[in-house]
Amino acid sequence: MAHVPAAERRPQLIKAAIDFMTREGVAAGSTRAIAAELGVAQATVHYTFGTKEGLYRAVMEQLTQDLITQVEQAAPADAGFEETAGTLAAALWRTVREQPASHQLLAELTHFALRTPALSEALESHYRRVTEVTARLVTEAAARTGQPLAQPAETIARFFLAGFDGLTMQHLSLPDEESEHTCLQAFVSAVVAMAGGRLELVSVPAS
Repeated sequence: MAHVPAAERRPQLIKAAIDFMTREGVAAGSTRAIAAELGVAQATVHYTFGTKEGLYRAVMEQLTQDLITQVEQAAPADAGFEETAGTLAAALWRTVREQPASHQLLAELTHFALRTPALSEALESHYRRVTEVTARLVTEAAARTGQPLAQPAETIARFFLAGFDGLTMQHLSLPDEESEHTCLQAFVSAVVAMAGGRLELVSVPAS
């Protein structure tokens, strides 16, 4: 078999791990199983990532980056603060509706990392990153629209992410399209009110 450079093999292994664990679950994601998914030797996985935890860390980073990229691309350039919040929430919710397996895998990895000391840094990095990106989007929207923030952007970001995690878990466990959209609108309204906006129902585009 022709030699494949590590820089090229790494994304192939990450994709194979995501595909396998999405289908079989995190508990089944051994280095042997993931190597078999791609059709390479188990030693290739260890050479590329060092340990199984190293591979899991890379998977978490990839899933996080994929979600962040989709939301950043949806950020409006000239909308008001409330409309921006609604648009960003709708974009993120669309990933839940269209890619539930990715969110389920990320949730599984999160709970696995809570009990795995070798992944504690990866878990902290994941939450720190999504919080920083969310806070930046809130700050940019506020600055662009002249909206003074009643709370620090990071506090608003943490509140938003905490509520969104709950809505996501409800969707994965007991989906209800009509109820979910109503809850999403009410939730985004609460986020806008917390930021210092008007206390009224914010329109969230349907997914």
